[in-house]
Amino acid sequence: MRKTLPIIVSSLVALVLVGCAKMGQPDGGWYDETPPHVVATFPQEFATGVKAKKITLLFDEYIQLDNPTEKVVISPPQLEAPDIKAGANRITVQLNDSLVPATTYTIDFSDAISDNNEGNPMGNYTYSFSTGGNIDTLEVAGYVVEAENMEPVKGILVGLHTCLDDSAFTTTPLERVARTDSRGRFVVRGVAPGSYRVYALQDADGNYMLSQKSEKLAFSHQVIEPSCKPDIRQDTLWSDSLHIGSIERVGYTHFLPDDIVLKAFTEIQTDRYLIKSERSMPERLSLFYSYGHSDLPRLHGLNFDDRDAFVLEQNEMRDTLHYWLRDTLLIQQDSLQIELTYEATDTMGVLRSQTDTLLFMPKTPYAKRLKDLEKEREKWEKEQEKAKKKGAKYETEMPVAPLEVKMLMQSDMMPDGAIVFETPTPLALADTTKIRLFSKQDTLLVEKAYTLTPLTCHDGDSIATALRRLRLRPDSAGQLWTPATQYVLQLDSAAFTDIYGKASKAEKKGFAVKSEEDFATVVFHVARLEEAPYVGQLIDSSEKMVRQTTSDTGDLTFEYVKPGDYYLRVFADANANGIWDTGDYEDNRQAESVYYYPEKIECKAHWPFERSWNPADNGPTRLKPGAITKQKADKTRQIKSRNTQRAQKMGIQYIPKTK
Repeated sequence: MRKTLPIIVSSLVALVLVGCAKMGQPDGGWYDETPPHVVATFPQEFATGVKAKKITLLFDEYIQLDNPTEKVVISPPQLEAPDIKAGANRITVQLNDSLVPATTYTIDFSDAISDNNEGNPMGNYTYSFSTGGNIDTLEVAGYVVEAENMEPVKGILVGLHTCLDDSAFTTTPLERVARTDSRGRFVVRGVAPGSYRVYALQDADGNYMLSQKSEKLAFSHQVIEPSCKPDIRQDTLWSDSLHIGSIERVGYTHFLPDDIVLKAFTEIQTDRYLIKSERSMPERLSLFYSYGHSDLPRLHGLNFDDRDAFVLEQNEMRDTLHYWLRDTLLIQQDSLQIELTYEATDTMGVLRSQTDTLLFMPKTPYAKRLKDLEKEREKWEKEQEKAKKKGAKYETEMPVAPLEVKMLMQSDMMPDGAIVFETPTPLALADTTKIRLFSKQDTLLVEKAYTLTPLTCHDGDSIATALRRLRLRPDSAGQLWTPATQYVLQLDSAAFTDIYGKASKAEKKGFAVKSEEDFATVVFHVARLEEAPYVGQLIDSSEKMVRQTTSDTGDLTFEYVKPGDYYLRVFADANANGIWDTGDYEDNRQAESVYYYPEKIECKAHWPFERSWNPADNGPTRLKPGAITKQKADKTRQIKSRNTQRAQKMGIQYIPKTK
């Protein structure tokens, strides 16, 4: 019995331990939900007469600093980057520039500081001191948006100048700076009383002034005078994540102005140089320039006769040039060497004549092309031999490949639509006697008159121009197709012939024009804010333009709009060229103004949509509908409130701990 006693005791202990385990596992207790607090600063925060260039911040717990190179902004701006380090419960900032006398310094940490364990954000925090006898506390705030599409600009530098001359932005670093957040919002702190001009700059070289044409910028002609006043705001206190505890009226200092809107743009890059030259097709030599010029390049053939050798195809900007070879012997020649003389920008930014020697070689040599043609012929001959043996119809002469003509049209044509013909090589002839248009009237086909005009394409490749594109429209009032009518377009053989004598094949295509009752009409009466024609663009949710119209009065009418959801974009066409134009700082010219109607436009068939709208009513926070704004605001860093959730599961009330 004595030997069994230890065994019995051990078994009882094991049963007790197992029973305890079944009662529940102990956890780590309540989560730490209190953000870090500053307990000491050296020099003391808001100190005056400071001469030390090293700043130390001490916290009541271990902290982490998120992305200081982007989130921490020091003002006045530091031309020599400061050293910012975080470790344990401290942050040190070593300023490497000389301190400016009688100046307020601010170190804006935004939301970069959080505790090390739970990631509780401290919230926006700015440390200040002064090298003079007082601290400047005024603030200037607003938004930076893209001038072309009103998208918020994230991370762009915004700064102030006390010098009101235009030259200050290009010769002197900005005096006080901030960066925009994901909403395009900026707050410049530590501002002294006075008069200022405001700028924004995508500072590529870190000198805090406009020094390169490639730098995105924004400027305002308005001179601001910062001020402040006492004000009241409503603060919402939440009892938990779903329920409002109370709403309190809280007094605060309201800094003005706080609604500045800067519209950023990138200037046209006018430096001209040859980007590349190529011979992507045996028939074509191509030149690509960074910028166009009114004087075309001069080409001199070094190993061939260049007289009347080319058909030139150029885009509207004259920065993309294609030289089509007329002579088939030159097309067969693998190596073409030219001496090219053109206008190019030198190191001083001045256009000067430059001469280059270029060698053009096709991707596929002539011998390889001949070999491929021979393979095609052998394949064709075998097919004809098989047909002959079977007693089927066969050919004795290999047909010439026809000119491929793309016929671009909608299956359900809009009344104001068009048919576009596109060819891979330049056209020599469009024979209108072989292009016939018919409308169906009962069982009859009635021939209709039409107009055929060259079309310059504005698409991304910038190469399809009037040499290779033609547009067909009915020869009627407004060049409109008759609604609720069926048409037939008939192309006879050789309706189109290119410069190499290749002809198109016969083709017939039918299409129907929708009824007027299938469409909506959209009318906007837009208040004129500028003395310029207004171009209105009806766009879809991806901002693809659906319809466009122009008005000198602000009354914009869009006819034949398909049912669906749309948005309205309007720009003031200052130079009346029908396209949006960027600005130029040297010429003191802003980008053309752009406005978005703030609501979605719901179009229904056979249902008019008409609105009056004043773009000035939008305000700085409604410059563009949120549904089509691509630059979304970053999610605000918040305390996770996991203790409240834990307490609810335990059926008890949680009282937050304070430090």
